[in-house]
Amino acid sequence: MSLKDLLDNNARWAAQIDAEDPQYFRMLSQQQSPEYLWIGCSDSRVPANQIVDLHPGELFVHRNVANLVVASDLNMLAVLQFAVETLRVRHVIVTGHYGCGGVRAALRRVELGLIDNWLEPLRRLGAQHAEELASLGDEAAQTDRLCEINVVQQATNVAQTPIIQGAWRRGQKVSVHGWIYGLADGRLRDLGCTLRGPDDLDPATRLRVE
Repeated sequence: MSLKDLLDNNARWAAQIDAEDPQYFRMLSQQQSPEYLWIGCSDSRVPANQIVDLHPGELFVHRNVANLVVASDLNMLAVLQFAVETLRVRHVIVTGHYGCGGVRAALRRVELGLIDNWLEPLRRLGAQHAEELASLGDEAAQTDRLCEINVVQQATNVAQTPIIQGAWRRGQKVSVHGWIYGLADGRLRDLGCTLRGPDDLDPATRLRVE
């Protein structure tokens, strides 16, 4: 498929939307009011809006390799701050996926270049859970389990940011969730790590929030 094909596809899509609702793009251009911020992996097989069947303007999206939430990542922090403080989203959803290449690379601990710096927090996370992962046997099972562990950790990282902590102090209703997507079946699964306020964090972290 050429670049021209992409432009042609866009023209057909826009024309179809306009035919169905002539006011659609005019209304969309005036504002966005999503309830959700999606922090996901850059993998092309996990298109955020499509897999939750939401239209443009309904989902605010940030994606990076292995859906990491790193305190020094100004890009992620800027997105999170805008979503929480300006758009006032009610839900932040960290979404990983099984078979993640970034997670697999972190497990293998081979030198890959610049991305090694990015994956270092994930490598440390894998080391913390080395005994559990080793008990699973093959690499595929280890990768999938670390994908789950990673989502839970990144959801916790979101909740520990000054942005979320500040929102909770102000009484703003914003929850952090951890989901994982199955490439093999197209289904999302809730990992049960929802954080709705300081009481959902461990005591050491809660002291920083209160």
